[in-house]
Amino acid sequence: MIYLELLWVFFIANLLGYGGGPSIIPLIEHETVYVFGWLTEYEFAEVLAMGNALPGPIAPKMAAFIGYAQAGLAGASVAVLATVVPSLVLMLALMGLLTRYKDAPQVKRLTVYIRPTIAVLLADIVVRNFIVAWHGIGWLHLLILGGVSLLCLTKLKVHPALMVAGALVYGALVLG
Repeated sequence: MIYLELLWVFFIANLLGYGGGPSIIPLIEHETVYVFGWLTEYEFAEVLAMGNALPGPIAPKMAAFIGYAQAGLAGASVAVLATVVPSLVLMLALMGLLTRYKDAPQVKRLTVYIRPTIAVLLADIVVRNFIVAWHGIGWLHLLILGGVSLLCLTKLKVHPALMVAGALVYGALVLG
């Protein structure tokens, strides 16, 4: 039964997720934390942080971790396939339509209408992860990491990957 649940969670999230990995994170969180109870909010935030820290698309990494935690290697395989297959099949099936109608006003309007929804979903996950971090590491460390990150990203133009690596080192040395 766990394999069907993993298939359902990741297949539906990726089938309905418009806009790539970041837009499906709230869908995955809802199912894995609130529906099936496989992870706590804190554990999900940790999985999300590690997924962001590693190179490549986030959704398959999260699927692999959650699937492995629930049902071993077979669970990881099912979750990753459920993550990748919807996009692959839809891209292959709809490539002709996308190419033909990409400049149509209806398609452009659809994209404009979907963007605010994705922004709200991302803002929701940012707020909830902020709360989890506040309770997990405390306001001082959150202020230090947030302030240094903001300064480095906006004023010093440091690459975000270096900020993630720096936060990992900070976490290992100071919080570990």
